[in-house]
Amino acid sequence: MRIVLQRAKEAAVTVSGEVVGKIGPGLVCLVGFTEGDGEEQIRWMVDKLIHLRIFSDEEGKMNRSLMDTGGAILSVSQFTLYGDCRKGRRPNFMAAEKPLVATRLYDRFNEVVRDRGIPVETGIFGEMMDVSLVNDGPVTLILDSPNNSVDDSP
Repeated sequence: MRIVLQRAKEAAVTVSGEVVGKIGPGLVCLVGFTEGDGEEQIRWMVDKLIHLRIFSDEEGKMNRSLMDTGGAILSVSQFTLYGDCRKGRRPNFMAAEKPLVATRLYDRFNEVVRDRGIPVETGIFGEMMDVSLVNDGPVTLILDSPNNSVDDSP
């Protein structure tokens, strides 16, 4: 499982000209899955994501987490995170999970985040989406879950 996250002052996702998800301060999360991802990877990633200290404290240091700030997540499915561009000029997406499985995993990821008390807005899986945000910082990070063995602590 892979997430590219961006700290945002505000963000929105639009499908066919209609805003389908919108947040104020929080994180924009582009979320992708690969073969072998499941409940363990989702839980590990959610714990890492919501407790990652990337928001500024009173002294301007990145010392606060999403849990501390009460921010929201704009979650956008993104199979292209598993695009392999090492050979040729066209990305190979063979490492991306199949859509039927990825849809279930994506829905479960959003459910686990909500269960932790974090508001989540989403795009629409498989649709062409326009994502807009005011990046705060900018702060952009890439999170990869341990594949198929969640021995690492978040």
